[in-house]
Amino acid sequence: MHQQTSAGAVHGSRSTGVTPPSVLNLNAYLMYATGKAARRRLTDTLTAHGLRLWHLTVLAMLEEAGPLSKGDLASRLDMNQSDLTRTVTDLEAAGYVACARDPSDRRRIEVALTASGGDALARLDSEVSATEADLLAPLSHEERDRFAALLRRVHTHLERDREGPSAR
Repeated sequence: MHQQTSAGAVHGSRSTGVTPPSVLNLNAYLMYATGKAARRRLTDTLTAHGLRLWHLTVLAMLEEAGPLSKGDLASRLDMNQSDLTRTVTDLEAAGYVACARDPSDRRRIEVALTASGGDALARLDSEVSATEADLLAPLSHEERDRFAALLRRVHTHLERDREGPSAR
């Protein structure tokens, strides 16, 4: 007897794929495996430009939010401070960000996107979009929109968990 689930896995039969059907019924596994494949593809795209995912993420955050302190960047991105420092150092060496001490608090270092960083982000946009389109090729345009909305909702929920009970 074969039983189809909403995830598309079939119970009671052998799968022709590598992953056992029982594992395909675990949403956490599907998110992990899909995320891993997406990260690998995006990494390949970015590596061709000498960048990593954190580089892209920091550039995008600075483009949207404007200049931020290193502490604020690390907090907003849920990133280890030493990883952020390494990432910002790479971006500064490439001319994509500029760092300056905050005149009101010399301990704080403000990070700002440079014109060169904005240009690099604009150039990457089409390649990153093409990578994403390839990854989501099995989905229609409407399904992609719905999938993105659902992912954002789960992400928002997880961000609230990370921020603690006061964020709820």
